[in-house]
Amino acid sequence: MLRGQRVAQETFDAIVVGSGISGGWAAKELTEKGLRVLLLERGKNVEHVKDYVNARKGPWEYPHRGERTVAMEKAYPVLKRDYPLNETNLDWWASDRDSPYTELKRFDWFRGYQVGGRSLMWGRQSYRLSEYDFEANAQDGVGVDWPIRYADIAPWYDHVERHAGIAGSIENLPQLPDGQFQPPMPLNCAEEVVAERLKSHFGGRRRIIPGRNANLTQPLPGRSPCQYRNACWLGCPYGAYFSTQSSTLPAAMATGRLTLKPWSIVTELVYDRDRRRASAVRVLDAVSDKTTEYRAPIVFLCASALNSTWILMRSATDVWPGGLGSSSGELGHNLMDHHFRVGASGSMPEMADKYYFGSRPTGFYIPRFRNLFGDKRDYLRGFGLQGGASRQDWQRAVRELGVGGDFKDRMAQPGEWRIGATAFGEMLPDHDNWIGIDDTRADKWGLPVLKMHCEIGENEKLMRRDMQNDMAEILEACGVSDVHTFDNDYAPGMGIHEMGTARMGRDPKSSVLNGWNQVWDAPNVFVTDGACMTSSACQNPSLTYMALTARAADYAVRELKRGNL
Repeated sequence: MLRGQRVAQETFDAIVVGSGISGGWAAKELTEKGLRVLLLERGKNVEHVKDYVNARKGPWEYPHRGERTVAMEKAYPVLKRDYPLNETNLDWWASDRDSPYTELKRFDWFRGYQVGGRSLMWGRQSYRLSEYDFEANAQDGVGVDWPIRYADIAPWYDHVERHAGIAGSIENLPQLPDGQFQPPMPLNCAEEVVAERLKSHFGGRRRIIPGRNANLTQPLPGRSPCQYRNACWLGCPYGAYFSTQSSTLPAAMATGRLTLKPWSIVTELVYDRDRRRASAVRVLDAVSDKTTEYRAPIVFLCASALNSTWILMRSATDVWPGGLGSSSGELGHNLMDHHFRVGASGSMPEMADKYYFGSRPTGFYIPRFRNLFGDKRDYLRGFGLQGGASRQDWQRAVRELGVGGDFKDRMAQPGEWRIGATAFGEMLPDHDNWIGIDDTRADKWGLPVLKMHCEIGENEKLMRRDMQNDMAEILEACGVSDVHTFDNDYAPGMGIHEMGTARMGRDPKSSVLNGWNQVWDAPNVFVTDGACMTSSACQNPSLTYMALTARAADYAVRELKRGNL
């Protein structure tokens, strides 16, 4: 078959594009509500357990001890900018050569193109947004107002937390709502010391709590508790962390109503201008180059923030030159990430006779305290701090340049205790941070690529001063020694929390989606991944994607039954 040649159509009750965190949830919810669902994934299949080929390997079992090579750096010029480039799970990161993009301003786009997407590699930190976050845009006069409030999404946070399995502690903090938690992974001995000391400083407004993470501490059906291996990014044979493979895909498959098609690149939505609905999804087979159209009354775009918007931009261009959802002029705009890689660390020599057990896959969290409860800074919004304490290992020897038996003996002993944290700060929505289609450049399949124009603004730059100084202040107040601040290189995208570009809102003139995640211009199309975010808050966003997806799926099924879609 020639590239682009079409084959026969197939029909389903719903189509879900993308199989990562949002797509997995859409498939689960829609199938469990009785719909026949087609789940499309542009990359290969990854089967739970069977395809976690490196999950139990030791560092010595890799040709290069799990590190990167010069050849890898040449093949992955973007991925090499940060930690994802290594030989332990390289196969789960998208190829820079096959899937390039254009950087008008630097944007580090780290993608996962396989069944499960980045749910296989995510950091699993899971926090709710609060009422402060949903009200912030309206109160600050920034961007547009969220069309929902915390009360609208709270029951859906409950719903997804119970199924995903979130370990966390009850803290009664209004800026970080509690959830339906499994028991937390406790702080280690050094973190407990600092957390206890912190209670007597800063009027109790700064608090160290266990990181809330999607790793089980109690079993769920088909999944075992965490083994404290901290090898989650290799795939978990125990199903202990939440991923599409361990959690939502088995649930959807169990209904008998799911059809999964990997190697399926969605190139556009077919739009019926008379009905103002998407009538089909056009799919390019990544292996055979055949094009197929699949029909369904409901489409969920969950391909990741930037790819879902790319699909919209390529759809209905005969009606709107900017694509489906562009009538507001906001499609592709308001790109956000979390700016980070800034904080402080220090040492705790008084803990030299203490150690810890296992490799805990989380650390501690210091919830946002700036611009809340009477505090007022010279910037808007705030940040949370994520960190941990541990003892240095043999790798400290790299800097020692020592030789001899005594040196080797010392390196076999644990090093000093270090404690520190990096801050994750909110990035404001800005119309001038945008993505578009670069028609002058094509990917491996001949499809035009995205171009990126994004940078942090003055608000974020002002915030970064507090992000490092406040952490240093916390450590010094708690008796930590040799405290140093750091502000390492950051570029948008490095947080791997892409958000915006198809924001929710209350008015079709200023937003792409309504309060139910429907495209204003095609109400049978739902976008529930990071593209929908109206603001970024400072909390890790994946839990919010899960809740918004479950909420939208429930609404979509009800509207379908009413004949409104």
